Amino acid sequence: MSRSRRKTPILGITTAASEANDKARWHRAYRRAERQRLRASPESLPASHRDYSDPWSMDKDGKRYWGKACGSRWMRK
Repeated sequence: MSRSRRKTPILGITTAASEANDKARWHRAYRRAERQRLRASPESLPASHRDYSDPWSMDKDGKRYWGKACGSRWMRK
C-alpha cells in the first residue's frame, strides 16, 4: 500500500480523523425509533434515516473538491 494514491482530491472539510462516533450515535437513535415504531404499529411505514442524521452536523461537515490546491501529502491514503 506504499504506492497507493487517491485518484481525485476530495477530502473532508475539517481535520477530524473520523466520523465513527457520530455515525454510531445516529444509527443507535434510528434503530431505537424503529423498534418503538414496530412495537406500536407494525404496519406503519418506516421513518427516513434523514430524520436522524445530518452530515453537516457531524465532525467532518461533508466533503469538498480541492483541485490543484491539494498538496501531495493529502493525496496519500
